[in-house]
Amino acid sequence: MPSTRWSHCGTEDLSVLQTIFWSAGASRNALAQRLAYSKSKANAMVAALLDEGLLDEVGLQESSGGRRAETLRLSETLGVVIGADLGATSMQVAIMRPDMTVLARHREPIDVRQGPGVILARVRGLMRELLARCGLAAHQVIAIGMGVPGPVDFESGQLVNPPLMPDWDGFSIRDYLREAFAAPVFVDNDVNLMALGEMYRLQRNLPNFLVIKVGTGIGCGIVCHGQVYRGANGSAGDVGHICVDQHGPRCHCGNQGCVEAMAAAPAMARMAIEAAQRGESALLAERLQSTGTLTIEDVAQASRTGDVAANAIIQRAGSLVGQMLASIVNFFNPSHVFIAGRVTDMGPLFLASVRQSVYHRSLALSTRHLEIQYAPLADDAGVVGAGVLAMQESLSRAGSVAGAGAGAVVGTGAVR
Repeated sequence: MPSTRWSHCGTEDLSVLQTIFWSAGASRNALAQRLAYSKSKANAMVAALLDEGLLDEVGLQESSGGRRAETLRLSETLGVVIGADLGATSMQVAIMRPDMTVLARHREPIDVRQGPGVILARVRGLMRELLARCGLAAHQVIAIGMGVPGPVDFESGQLVNPPLMPDWDGFSIRDYLREAFAAPVFVDNDVNLMALGEMYRLQRNLPNFLVIKVGTGIGCGIVCHGQVYRGANGSAGDVGHICVDQHGPRCHCGNQGCVEAMAAAPAMARMAIEAAQRGESALLAERLQSTGTLTIEDVAQASRTGDVAANAIIQRAGSLVGQMLASIVNFFNPSHVFIAGRVTDMGPLFLASVRQSVYHRSLALSTRHLEIQYAPLADDAGVVGAGVLAMQESLSRAGSVAGAGAGAVVGTGAVR
């Protein structure tokens, strides 16, 4: 990978940089405590990194009784990272500083089924446009992170038999983007990046939690012992194909009764059309007649007016997602479950239905301290996670090289 400003750093320097990155700003004393260094050692290392232009001091923290400490962060002069979050029906691209401050962003609808040629040409063009808007050049890009809605072999960065986007199977996103950028490119499943985004928001203070995305598909990002868990081949968290009804409709994966086929956005839209055609909702019927179709946004809007049919659709979908989630909760025993995706527009009714189903079907011990809520970062979780992936992988891979050179391998903060 291309050289970065920290390429020459030793393992301890990189540990300091990683700790400050994940802390979203820390004082020298906090840094010493987190790394179990003496204050004098931490001060000396910080001073050296400040001199090298790898760190910045950015203001005083609140006083705890003594002299107010300076906040440390990765230097703005290091460059920027680019995050791209591709969903089945929309995408977001953002330029971010090393501390994940967004400098520019763009969001637009897409149809991922158009294939990698069309979609990635647009992504690459947007990256250039946003850099130009910030007055930046391609050589200032440290790394690029991208999320895609399908299973990813993380080492190769390639999608593997993605159900929602079959034309992308085996396509090298890395090679395509390298034609325009010399920076390394890291690709992962979109829900894993949502989990990374929440990890960054939480400063890695929650070691075991799940992020469930309910949109065109249903997926799960798994954080285990403070790291994203991808499984043996990158397909961990593909929970949308867990069966919740053996006699249910056939899923695009070929099986019957998958929760994705019964509770994801297309399924809810289908149920809304059927309810409108049966005369169960005058509001949905009027909307269907005027537009020719219905979306989950229509269902959400109808629910907010008290529409009985829309409420029933939301409750059924939430209950089925909760049924699937109960099995995961019993197995994994997370402390938190964050729900993300287009379904967050459904409001408290969907969340209440998920909770009721989970608490009803899960073991008491598994749910004793469980919190289920909408993801606080909402739509930004994926693109922030893409930036986190780009920054953290650049730091951790530099650490692996430095550690190998010293006869040891650094594991601090590695996202695997």
